[in-house]
Amino acid sequence: QVQLVESGGGLVQAGGSLRLSCAASGRTFSSYAMGWFRQAPGKERGFVATISWSDGSTDYPDSVKGRFTISRDNAKNPVYLQMNSLKPEDTAVYYCAAGVGGRVPEIYDYWGQGTQVIVSS
Repeated sequence: QVQLVESGGGLVQAGGSLRLSCAASGRTFSSYAMGWFRQAPGKERGFVATISWSDGSTDYPDSVKGRFTISRDNAKNPVYLQMNSLKPEDTAVYYCAAGVGGRVPEIYDYWGQGTQVIVSS
């Protein structure tokens, strides 16, 4: 059974930092692009970051660029998301995903169960 399991979420004050991790079990994801998405209550799941498997290139939306950093380890824990200078609007459930890459969640094949991030003002 293939699983992605996120961890590292929690409650943090605005301006603080969190580091999310995504661990894989059941298969290796070293040949997949990895992505992070988030979903706030009443909103659609939105793109946060992605990193390619081939050259490690990354992509971010403007809303998190310069504050968030995605990185990957092609062994047991395939992807991390370092989040700095957090804002209340970053509050959401964060999901990691594996697939071909890109900004569209529908093209990712595997998903974790999500980890809650709450940023207080």
